[in-house]
Amino acid sequence: MTVAGKETPRERYRAQVRAEIKERAWEQIAAAGAPGLSLNSIAKQMGMSGPALYRYFASRDELITELIKDAYRSLADTISTAAGSGADLAGLGRALRTWALDDPQRYFLIYGTPVPGYHAPDDVTAIASEIMQVLLNDAQLGGDAVDDGHLDARLEAHLAQHRQWAADHPAEPAALRRALRFWTRLHGILSLELAGHFTGMGFDAAELYENELRHLSQ
Repeated sequence: MTVAGKETPRERYRAQVRAEIKERAWEQIAAAGAPGLSLNSIAKQMGMSGPALYRYFASRDELITELIKDAYRSLADTISTAAGSGADLAGLGRALRTWALDDPQRYFLIYGTPVPGYHAPDDVTAIASEIMQVLLNDAQLGGDAVDDGHLDARLEAHLAQHRQWAADHPAEPAALRRALRFWTRLHGILSLELAGHFTGMGFDAAELYENELRHLSQ
């Protein structure tokens, strides 16, 4: 039995090998995307056999799950730290963009095209929910600069009946709408920017993002 805080040499070695496997996996994802992830290829790069590597990750999906968990945990911690430092919705949006630009492949793994044949387990969804909970907290603190009248009321009525994505957060429908609008619009800009779709259009994507933040957080 391992004493808390004191890993055995075997446990330390296992953790080191798992960390290296994940580093190699990120390299593969950067080069060919998540669908091209190959455990056998990683094993060859590390000088081990396929069966040996499978002792650390039993399947490709298990490895992808670990990478997704790491990505969501990193973003959840980033957003929570920003909120803990007093960031408002605009500050949270800036923290999101900084995190995404720091590692686009990490961003696309969790917010890009789903990996064919992969289904995330419930504990992954739970980590992602932490991010929305922080946004909902801030969304309750202000109004919404955009007022589309009956269209907003219609969406709020819909969200009042379909709020599974907000888990058990007690936010009112207006706050649900505000958080959802904030999240979807910012991800729309980020996804286009990181995919290079603004290249050659002759404007600064940072300015577009900042303008959207101002409109969404007033």
